[in-house]
Order: sequence, then C-alpha cells, then structure tokens
Amino acid sequence: MKNILLILLISMVFAACGNGTVQTVETLIAEGDLEAIKLKKQELTEKQKTLNEELRLLDSVINLQDSNSKLALVSTFKTDEQAFQHYLDLQGNVMTKQNVLIYPEMTGTLLKVYVKEGQKVNKGQLLATIDDGGMSSQLAQLKTQAALAKTTFERQKRLWEQKIGSEIQYLQAETNYLAVENSVKQAQSQLSKANVRAPFSGIIDDVIQEQGTVVSPGNGQAVFRIVNLSDMYIQVDVPESYLKGVTVGKEVKVYFPVLGDSITSVIRQTGNFINPTNRSFRVEIAVPNKKRNIKPNLTARVQINNYSSDNAILIPQSVISENALGEQYVYLATEADSNNMAIAKKQIINTGQTQGDYVEVLAGITPGAQVILEGARNVRENQQIKIIQ
Repeated sequence: MKNILLILLISMVFAACGNGTVQTVETLIAEGDLEAIKLKKQELTEKQKTLNEELRLLDSVINLQDSNSKLALVSTFKTDEQAFQHYLDLQGNVMTKQNVLIYPEMTGTLLKVYVKEGQKVNKGQLLATIDDGGMSSQLAQLKTQAALAKTTFERQKRLWEQKIGSEIQYLQAETNYLAVENSVKQAQSQLSKANVRAPFSGIIDDVIQEQGTVVSPGNGQAVFRIVNLSDMYIQVDVPESYLKGVTVGKEVKVYFPVLGDSITSVIRQTGNFINPTNRSFRVEIAVPNKKRNIKPNLTARVQINNYSSDNAILIPQSVISENALGEQYVYLATEADSNNMAIAKKQIINTGQTQGDYVEVLAGITPGAQVILEGARNVRENQQIKIIQ
C-alpha cells in the first residue's frame, strides 16, 4: 500500500510539471543564462522539499493505520523436564603400574637368556642366569660343613641330656651349627641373585642385554623390560573446581584417537593432593584391555560425568541475552489466540551447566513455558508477535 501511494504521488508531481519543465531546463542549459539556471534550480529544490514532507506525512499515516508494520514473526518451543548429563572434556595418558625394567642383582656374565621379545611369562618364571663366579661351589662346601655341624650338635645334645660332658661343649656345638646354617642361607640368597626372574606376570617387551654380556647392578644397565597390559589405567589432571563432582565410581567415556576406538569406564581413584602449579588433582580411570591393543603412554580423550539431573530444563544458548547488569534473560510468549497472536515477555533466568548447544536453566523458567526461538533477538518487551510453526 505504501509503495502504491508513493508511485501515485510521484506521478501526480510529474503530471503537474509536464514536459515543459524538462524542455525549459534544456532550453536554459542551451541558452547558458546562469542567473536563470540558478533560479530554476531553486524552484525545483523547493518542490523537492515539499514532496519529501508529503512523503513523510504519508508514512506516518501508514504506520498508524497498518497494524502489521510492527508485528514480529517468531517461532517458539515448549520447555519440558528431561534427563541431563554434563561431561567434562579432558586429555590423559594410558599408564600401567606394571611396566618396569628388570636389572641384574649381581655382577657377572649373562650365561643364558630363556625368553624372547613378545613372550608371555608368569610371575617368578626364570628369564636368565648370570655366572655366579664359583658361588655355587662355595654353597656346596657350606652345606657339607652344615651337615657335619648338625651331626656334632645332635650328638653333643644327646650326651648333655645324659649328663655326659660339659655344658660349654654343648653350647659350642650349638653355636657352630647355627652359624654354619646362617652361612648356608646367606649363600643361597646371594646365589639366587644369579637367576633373573619375572616380578609379575606379563609380556617381555624388550630383551635389552644379549647372552654373553657382562652385566652389573651398579652401571644401571637393565636386562629386560616387562609389561602387564591387563592392569591399565588413564591418568588425568582435573581442575580443582570440579573436586565435588569428580568422585570414585563416576562414569567416564574414553576415546582413543589413534585407534579410533571408544570404551566406557569408571573412575577408580582420585588424588588427595592439589598440585599448586596448575591447581589440579590426579584421577585414575580403569581401562579394560581385552583386545590388548591399548598400550602405555597412548593418548586418550576422556569425558567425565561430573553432573547429572533427571528433571532438567534445557534451552538453546542462542536464545539467551544479557543486560547491562550482567543478568541473563530470554523472551517468553504469552498464550496465543486463535490467530497465533501473542505478547513477548522478558524473563530473567539463572543458568547452570552447558553441554553442546544447550544450557540448563536453574531458575526463571518452569515446564510448559513458551520460549521464543527464531526471532528472539529482534523482539522487545510487551511487543505483539505472531507465532509461526
């Protein structure tokens, strides 16, 4: 309607001016009379001002009479209670407490290596032997001496029980026997160090020293690396602000980017110390490793469920605005009439955790409220709106 009136008004002006105006302007330009040209320009300028005033007057009348000129078209959605879980995204490394280097306990030549890389071994299994330097012969000699000392002690004991001999002879025989027995045990303990055994069940990941190499506990040269892939865990540093929500037993979603695989696990242990450097505490997440494809030091992305609610009200973050006081608000629509006409109402809200594009509303909105979605940024308080589907 506005455009039609504008076209009619412009047509009336040109009709009133007629072709003579154009011809007169051309004639004046051709004649080159500067004063006449200036007068004509002043005349046309005054007519233009009059035309603009009339157009503004028509616009004001149109705005007053046309009810659709200020009508905002919006879409809404009805709030409802639903289950909500917030996950904390972090990065951690896969670790195992059974990933150790096995060092020799005595100096000598590595006589025999009984295992190879990748081999599964059991706890206590013999992995290698070291030349004992004649210690086994010394042990055999000590055992012979121990047998003699035992026989001497037992005979002296029988004599003493029969009140034959002196007490000092009995005590000397007993002392000699005990001393030799202790020497045998000590020699056996030293000789056992010539056998390198598995401290726990696992896999020989690396055979570091070859057979025939001289090894020593003092030079820090390990002989084997053994790893147990059964008892794996992920270590994550969690900011101290999540101390209350991150507890033992909480569900964790784990994703391994390198493997392209995901698992679901739980927190098995939380640290009792806050690191003053980064204000975080350490968390251990159990890692089931049935496929044996998860290795120590593998990078993992974890999502820890630190907050859950069964009756949360969620709204898109895009509909939330903030005023000069820092308060968050949304626009609600009153109940629509038969023509889907309603009124926009501003509502201050308090928000909680966010997950993706949605945020939980803690206060300000109840279930069943009509929240303005599309057009939320363009409406004003108490503005009449039309709800579209």
